[in-house]
Amino acid sequence: QVQLVESGGGSVQAGDSLRLSCGTSGLTSTSYTTAWFRQAPGKEREFVAALWRNTGRTYYGDSVKGRFTISKDNAKNIVYLQMNNLKPEDTAVYYCAAENKLIQSSMTTSREYDYWGQGAQVTVST
Repeated sequence: QVQLVESGGGSVQAGDSLRLSCGTSGLTSTSYTTAWFRQAPGKEREFVAALWRNTGRTYYGDSVKGRFTISKDNAKNIVYLQMNNLKPEDTAVYYCAAENKLIQSSMTTSREYDYWGQGAQVTVST
């Protein structure tokens, strides 16, 4: 059974950094694409970053490019999202997701992912 558990959320000020962690279990290490999405109140779930299965190639949403980094520790089965230079508009609930049947064109579409964590709140104040 696949399980994803996020941790590391919190409240910070603009310009600060924060690292989210997603503990994974039940995934065959490299056969799943793992991703981060976020959802702000009243808005749709937004693609943030992904690590493509097997290759480990990374992809980012336009709003976080150059500020966020997704990485994975295969030994610990943890996926990280390092968030630097945070802005108030980054405030959202952040979700970790995983899927092994994705086609690359669907990578940024949340409904294509079957496995989700419970979410971690990130609040950025001015």
